[in-house]
Amino acid sequence: MCGIVVSAHFNSDTVLPDEAVTKRYTDLLAGLYEATAARDSHVLNGATDGLCLDLYASELRLRGDLPVVQPHQVGSNVLCWNGEILPHENDGIKLIEAIEALSDVRRLPELFGTIEGPYAFVYYHVRCMANPICQADDSDLFLSKHLNDFSMGAIRLRVEPSVNRELPRDTLEIPVGLDEAPATFHKAIDGLIYQLDRSVKLQVQNVPHQPSVNGQARVAVLFSGGIDCTILAFFASRNLPIEEPIDLLNVAFDNPRKVQAQSPSATKKKKKKPPIVQAQAPSFNVPDRLTGLQEVEELRRLCPGRTWNFVEVNVPYEESQIARVTIERAMAPSNTVMDLSLAIALWFASRGVGTVRSSPDGPAEAYTSTARVLLNGLGSDELLGGYGRHRTAYTSGGWQALIDELQLELERIPSRNLGRDDRVISSHGKETRHPFLSLSVVTFLAGLPVHLKVDPRLELGVGDKILLRLAARKVGLLEASGRKKKAMQFGSHSARMEVDGKEKEKRGDLLLQVGAAVT
Repeated sequence: MCGIVVSAHFNSDTVLPDEAVTKRYTDLLAGLYEATAARDSHVLNGATDGLCLDLYASELRLRGDLPVVQPHQVGSNVLCWNGEILPHENDGIKLIEAIEALSDVRRLPELFGTIEGPYAFVYYHVRCMANPICQADDSDLFLSKHLNDFSMGAIRLRVEPSVNRELPRDTLEIPVGLDEAPATFHKAIDGLIYQLDRSVKLQVQNVPHQPSVNGQARVAVLFSGGIDCTILAFFASRNLPIEEPIDLLNVAFDNPRKVQAQSPSATKKKKKKPPIVQAQAPSFNVPDRLTGLQEVEELRRLCPGRTWNFVEVNVPYEESQIARVTIERAMAPSNTVMDLSLAIALWFASRGVGTVRSSPDGPAEAYTSTARVLLNGLGSDELLGGYGRHRTAYTSGGWQALIDELQLELERIPSRNLGRDDRVISSHGKETRHPFLSLSVVTFLAGLPVHLKVDPRLELGVGDKILLRLAARKVGLLEASGRKKKAMQFGSHSARMEVDGKEKEKRGDLLLQVGAAVT
């Protein structure tokens, strides 16, 4: 995503009442410019209009072949655009052309209502500077902005889809497992494969090559070896030229608490079965590394002509603590223990600095991913019933309680983690894309009866996200189809790294302690 700064202030001919206020303002603005530029320095520009409005934008150019200057300006009208209109070669240019073609500026909500993809924008329309630029009778569709008194504007362009509230029959048969899909699932399986394949295609096509890194990956996957990221990697391979490599970013943390727990003195009373696949460095034998190594082999068997770069991002404890201040600043205002556990994993994974091996037993070679588009499986658990709370809801209140919980998930998606994750990943000048959250996929899954998506009557690894598991089996991902969910912070060992008792007992929803990081 790009970055936008909007600043309203006195013009240069006006004497501010307090020089300290002036310095604070200029320092703050400089910091915002720096943070915005960190999202990408390919195209940076600013515009000052009238007496008191500064517009500044950076462009992370991931569509089209030519550099684009932001802010976009036609006459005295200015657009700062941060978002994705996936089918177009450059979305900002297409958008301002469409805006300028409107016969009536009050039709802006109608135009924005046709956009599929995440976005934020600032639009300055010179003729409407003192009045609401757009108002609509529909209470679910409005946009207003008073520039003279800086009142807050708001926009709501779509009502969230509602989940299908059809209750399964009391006589609903329990599927026998994943080996053979019941006939009642066939249409839903084919529909999910089509929708997800289309969503991935829209999000990986037309990503521009970087002239200095031809022959390297344009697209990467945040890759734990779980079913969500593996099926996204498979569909990415379907929709990219076969000669292009795909980077699979797999992060593992050297966690002192875990290392201490696995020491001989701590494990002599417990005999653990050795993992099926061994990572090279024992301290990085985290669950996500082991499943990732297994799943990259399955992808290589299914897509033999593709180069899969399995990037082992190994993070020593000291390095993770040194970076903590930077990560906390990037993820702000999110500030809980859980936020940090997830953000630190995303920050290091998306940075893409690690090693690759030409063969499973080969030596590790230093590698930095140049891919600027990262696919993320976020949304799968919310839409398909992959969380433990979905099973709990069914246990306590049956199918009705499960349907209610899935509706809550649908309503919470926009406000949960997308902003935090985008801020963290874009600090590296990269953009994360969420194929499960495209409007077409969300609408399709929301419209399905609940029992076609999740069946809590079956064991873990089968009933949760059963539709996705059956779809994975149909395309050949047999091992991935049976993977049990493991949260990113536990699969990578980014959670609870301190060994003292106080940190050990921290709950994820507690606020972070100021100054706790190593400096």
